[in-house]
Amino acid sequence: MGLCKCPKRMVTNQFCFEHRVNVCEHCMVSSHSTCPVQSYLQWLQDSDYNPNCFFCNGPLAGEECVRLSCYHLFRWSCLDAHCRSLPPDTAPAGYLCPIPGCNTPIFPPENLVSPVADKLRSVLQDVNWARAGLGLPLLSLERKPAVVPSGPRPSPEGEAGEGGVTQDVTNESAPSGLSANQRRQTLETTVNMDLAKSPLITGDPDSEGNKYRRRPPTDWLLRWWRTMMKPAAQRRRTAVHWLMLALIISVAFLTLVMLFNYLGRSGRDDPLLDPMNNPNIRIADRI
Repeated sequence: MGLCKCPKRMVTNQFCFEHRVNVCEHCMVSSHSTCPVQSYLQWLQDSDYNPNCFFCNGPLAGEECVRLSCYHLFRWSCLDAHCRSLPPDTAPAGYLCPIPGCNTPIFPPENLVSPVADKLRSVLQDVNWARAGLGLPLLSLERKPAVVPSGPRPSPEGEAGEGGVTQDVTNESAPSGLSANQRRQTLETTVNMDLAKSPLITGDPDSEGNKYRRRPPTDWLLRWWRTMMKPAAQRRRTAVHWLMLALIISVAFLTLVMLFNYLGRSGRDDPLLDPMNNPNIRIADRI
């Protein structure tokens, strides 16, 4: 278990293998959409991972990817082609995760409420082979990128397209002439950019570009000390805080004593300090 570094500060047991940091499901969708994510126990057992797609062995970064409810990640084009290659009479339970030994259904359960499941449903609802498994009616014509001629924008009510399917033109923030997937990606990019500029994130040092770098053990102590020196923290100090502060001071004092003791012991064995080795000193034998 660990604490995600996003502003939500959620406790999670999922671990990003690429950035080596705990992530919640909100971060999987927004910030780690192309990163391999599994449980932290799996990272401890085997820290090796494959950053490429399971089907085509191509890099996941920079491609449109989809994450199943088991958190396995694939290129959407590869997963779509794999599912289309199955027999048309395949039952919804027959669409399983292609990772050997996983066998998790591709379609998330209806009672599963999570950002990953919501994102997966929004992607699957655009293809006919998945709409049956989601309990949705089939599309008479699957959505494809449409070429819209230049001219005035259609009215917000929309126009009836080919096959009786009403084209979605009510989205004022997305450019016309794009498919549903492209409009969705444009909107998600805009939302993520607005979220990145939020003072809640920009004011947090953990959200900077170096939040994934390894920090020395003393960094925790310095951050704790700065937190304790704030006026609000000084007003609510308890006996535990004072005891911890006294312990830190005692450890520092003992460290200095041991250091000076070591330096003094090393100087005591210096042969130049032995009077018998000094040629200017004569010691006569007593009779």
